[in-house]
Amino acid sequence: MRLWSLNPELLDVKGLLAVWREGLLAKHVLQGKTKGYTHHPQLIRFKNTENPLTSINSYLFYVYNDAVKRGYKFDSSKIDTKHILEHFIPVTEGQVYYEFEHLCKKLSVRDPERYKQLCLCYQFQKSAEVLIHPLFYSIPGPIEAWEKHIS
Repeated sequence: MRLWSLNPELLDVKGLLAVWREGLLAKHVLQGKTKGYTHHPQLIRFKNTENPLTSINSYLFYVYNDAVKRGYKFDSSKIDTKHILEHFIPVTEGQVYYEFEHLCKKLSVRDPERYKQLCLCYQFQKSAEVLIHPLFYSIPGPIEAWEKHIS
């Protein structure tokens, strides 16, 4: 399960579809509708909010919006959009850059054109900030303690 801190618009098609599916799984876990994944580290930051379900629904709302912009037909009935949060959960700069590097490694293999457009562009613009998911806001710090480092 990967619930990216990155803005959904940075993801390729496979990444967008996966984060939607995994976000819906996370929602089911937070609702107590599944026995698996209950201790998954990606859920920690949602569980630590005052209302984890509102947080995950907000997360999915922004994924849904990006999918609609791209012309995909995700099922909006799967999320509750009554209370959408923005800039609500902190994420460290180290986490954002770790995830961006992780995404670039994936893109270099499965979507070389997107890799060139996205990752090489950021490499040349050292001062460019990586876009983060609208639910999060950036704070200084290293990779989050809950992250499972993937080489």
